[in-house]
Amino acid sequence: MGAHVIPAVHSTTNGLQYLPLLHHSNSTTAEQSRADRKKMAGEGFSLDQGPADDYGGGVTAMESFLEQFFPRILRRMAAAQSDEFCVYDSQVLTAFTSSLYVAGLAAALAAGRLTRAVGRQKVMLLGGATFFVGSIINAAAVNVEMLILGRILLGFGVGFTNQATPVYLAETAPARWRGAFTAGFQLFIAVGVVVANLTNYGASHVRAWGWRLSLGLAAVPAAAIFLSAILISDTPSSLVARGRIDDARKALIRIRGGDANAELKALERAVRDADEMAQGAFKRIATRRYRPYLVMAVAIPLFQQLTGVIVIAFFSPVLFRTVGFGSDTALVSAVILGVVNLVSLLISSTVVDRCGRKFLFMTGGAQMILSQAAVAWILGAAGRAALPQGHAVAVLVLFCTYAFGFGYSWGPLSWIVPVEIFPVEVRSAGQSISVAVNLGVTFLQAQIFLAMLCRLKAGTFVYYAAWVGVMTAFVAVFLPETKGVPLEAMPALWARHWYWRRFMVTNDVTEHNDQALSS
Repeated sequence: MGAHVIPAVHSTTNGLQYLPLLHHSNSTTAEQSRADRKKMAGEGFSLDQGPADDYGGGVTAMESFLEQFFPRILRRMAAAQSDEFCVYDSQVLTAFTSSLYVAGLAAALAAGRLTRAVGRQKVMLLGGATFFVGSIINAAAVNVEMLILGRILLGFGVGFTNQATPVYLAETAPARWRGAFTAGFQLFIAVGVVVANLTNYGASHVRAWGWRLSLGLAAVPAAAIFLSAILISDTPSSLVARGRIDDARKALIRIRGGDANAELKALERAVRDADEMAQGAFKRIATRRYRPYLVMAVAIPLFQQLTGVIVIAFFSPVLFRTVGFGSDTALVSAVILGVVNLVSLLISSTVVDRCGRKFLFMTGGAQMILSQAAVAWILGAAGRAALPQGHAVAVLVLFCTYAFGFGYSWGPLSWIVPVEIFPVEVRSAGQSISVAVNLGVTFLQAQIFLAMLCRLKAGTFVYYAAWVGVMTAFVAVFLPETKGVPLEAMPALWARHWYWRRFMVTNDVTEHNDQALSS
């Protein structure tokens, strides 16, 4: 048996990374590996690079874990002899790992009401606590039921923190640096991805209980977010909304320094106007007046998942194995992509408040389209023949180009833009919808991607490149530039847009915001 790929999940503190990871059976000999690769050279992309080393990259790539919980997967891997594009077309383990997204979706929707009722800080505390307990249960699991329970708690932690953290950052950051602050959310997810890859690789070499170590170490970032949340105050907006004016003043002074009275009065006015609306936040955001915000709350996270990030980031080891890289090289390539994404996020956090959101959306979109089209051309031209090593290296470079473009555009901006555009009265509900759409689409794509890869093959990249074209055009036409605009002035910005102004209602709030926008 040669090296096979099976899906694995590692959850970071504020997000998750869905990765298939290479597993190589201990019983596989060097001669068998060479024979299998020669056989596959006539059936899919391959390179004979010598025997693949025995390693794992995550718990579901560890034989001790599979033997205890998923013995059928091992038998299926041993029997797999088919097109490299299709050998991974199994939904059993994928469905198990994707259960985290369903729990996260439910938690994100519930978090909208919670953040409004108890504040952003307490929801972050709850997210860190549930994630911590889930990681401990998973590390101690003795049956599948415990694994599922642990994963549900991990999903709750992801949903709570994904909802509350971007809102917290947007509400506490100065308007001129809001993009950089909110981009830090995605930046540290990228850091977690790289650390997770390296941690799982090291834990996989602990034969008997490495999977327990890998799962248990997820408690470290969970504890970090819990302890950090204890040390911070809630946002001034949230405190004002719950009637804690003195605490809000103290929080503003702590965050901004100096006299906070002017900003506090603006927050009180915005919250008072929001409270005068009797409808619930979710019902309100569905009304005509809030149509622009609802469209963006759905469209931006939907488009982010349709960029093809699931191809590059989530399933990169599958693809690197498919295009001919050996097992070790595939893992290293995935780490390289993570580092490239991290570097691009660092760059994004420094330029997003200078260049603006739309400029990064447009340039990143163009870069991703060209990269995916080139990959499709290379793989399509090769057909079912062996892919030359030079072409395989070109695919790696193009993947890095794609990851870089995504990392400074749709990666961070899909978290920055939705949370900053919502008026205070629908901010929690809007962010809940945005996170729920993100997790829901991620779950659906995780279910269908392997089957789509099997059927479309290189055409998969054309499919996603076409979607990037659609979303780039959407941003160019329908998204106003939000760089440097105070949160309380956002309604006036949308009221000036050539299309969305037809949905906006001019009233005292809008007139006040128009003055704030002009100042």
